Amino acid sequence: MTESNSSSDATEPAAASPTGHHLATLSHEGRFWDVYVEFDDDPRRTDSFGACLCFSPADGEEGLAPLRTTTILIEPSYEEVLYRARSFESHQLVALLRSCTPD
Repeated sequence: MTESNSSSDATEPAAASPTGHHLATLSHEGRFWDVYVEFDDDPRRTDSFGACLCFSPADGEEGLAPLRTTTILIEPSYEEVLYRARSFESHQLVALLRSCTPD
């Protein structure tokens, strides 16, 4: 249901730094993670907005790329996507992060 985009190919867009709306900071396995809502640029989707969650290590450790879910938030408006994202509780965000980790 989610995908990990932790490729080492620096030209791949998924390896880029997060560029979305900061949602939360959480702790998982001894590390702090910043969680961002990143909106899709999908020209085929004209009547709704889609977004994924991006988990970025807050300590900025080199070599550790941000992890992203697939598009899991699809709503009729930008504001509704953010509202839905804000409704996630910490344990749900940690579960989504765990589903993105390669281990």
